[in-house]
Amino acid sequence: MEGGHSPSLQLQQLPLATAAVSVQPHTDSFSYKENLIGALLAIFGHLVSSIALNLQKYSHIRLAGSKDPRAYFRTKTWWSGLLLLVLGEVAVFASYAFAPLSLIVPLSAVSVVASAIIGIIFIKEKWKPKEFLRRYVLSFVGCGLAVVGTYLLVTFGPNSHEKMTAENITRHLVSWPFLLYMLVEIIVFCLLLYFYKERNANYIVIILLLVALLGSMTVVTVKAVAGMILVSIQGSLQLDSPIFYIMLVCMIATAIYQATFLAQASQLYDSAQISSIGYILSTTAAISAGATFYLDFMGEDVLHICMFALGCLVAFLGVFLITRNRKKPVPFEPYISMDAMPGMQNMHDKGIAVQPDLKASFSYGALENNDSMPEIYSPATLPIVQEQHGSKAASAPPYRVLEHSKKE
Repeated sequence: MEGGHSPSLQLQQLPLATAAVSVQPHTDSFSYKENLIGALLAIFGHLVSSIALNLQKYSHIRLAGSKDPRAYFRTKTWWSGLLLLVLGEVAVFASYAFAPLSLIVPLSAVSVVASAIIGIIFIKEKWKPKEFLRRYVLSFVGCGLAVVGTYLLVTFGPNSHEKMTAENITRHLVSWPFLLYMLVEIIVFCLLLYFYKERNANYIVIILLLVALLGSMTVVTVKAVAGMILVSIQGSLQLDSPIFYIMLVCMIATAIYQATFLAQASQLYDSAQISSIGYILSTTAAISAGATFYLDFMGEDVLHICMFALGCLVAFLGVFLITRNRKKPVPFEPYISMDAMPGMQNMHDKGIAVQPDLKASFSYGALENNDSMPEIYSPATLPIVQEQHGSKAASAPPYRVLEHSKKE
């Protein structure tokens, strides 16, 4: 009896085993193809964007060093950079529709590597080979580490794929892991914003943490919008769903506020520090958001997760070494250096610099309350010494000071 029923039991269990195997993330070869397409689009987009920004920077420098009266937006170089920048951003945007979020975000290290290489190639200084290697050894090591980290990220990145339909996005949006993550992020963001605005804690870590928290929501919404557009192109219309427009509005709003905090950070700190610290914090926050919202690492084995984390650490170290070797800009000192004036070196015997009181004053050495424009630009007046005739003429000074009129 038992032997007769055993074949039927095996036949009944076979479809269940086949169905269980089909949902494993690594058995579908097309998912690797999608990962590769997304990674290549992201690398291409960041590379083109870096070239575009350097072209626009070159256009500004060229106009500043010449007597060309044209504005920067009237040059072909600047417009070429703008078109390349749009192309690069479109490629990065499209990459989110193919590959997981946690794989695409760390690939922004490519733009840092490309900027470092372009800066070395187009360097205008005279150098010797030994000085060049000693000066840029950190950049070479950083570029190598960033390339190795990128390879590890692409090879061991998460391989979870699902269609970005309105139903799936809504289900992720109301899941308890993401709601808990959002609660923690909102509390941390409000605390950081309180210290930044009310306590004047203008530390670079606080500002860039605000940028990173906003950026994590930006990339989550970008993937949702790009994925729904791709699904609509494939034949299943998703653009008529309200969740699409909710994600679109959140994407635009978070991107605008993120750019605002970045602009404030660029006014206070060096761009190299912003690049390195911002890349590390933004990548970490974005990977955490992707793992919570889209469940990027669901079903991944420990080896792939550890190798992916190692790739992130190697890329972090590479970006840090590249940005550490950048030249720090010399800040403009709005005062007159008396030791640069001929015959006035003795005024610096005690090491005291002569500088004005920069309290919204437009003139050098003006008083705090002397900021009205007519008073500043009106000519100075001195007391008139009238000529004396007769016996008191000898006591008059050998010169006289005349009052200047506004016509003069």
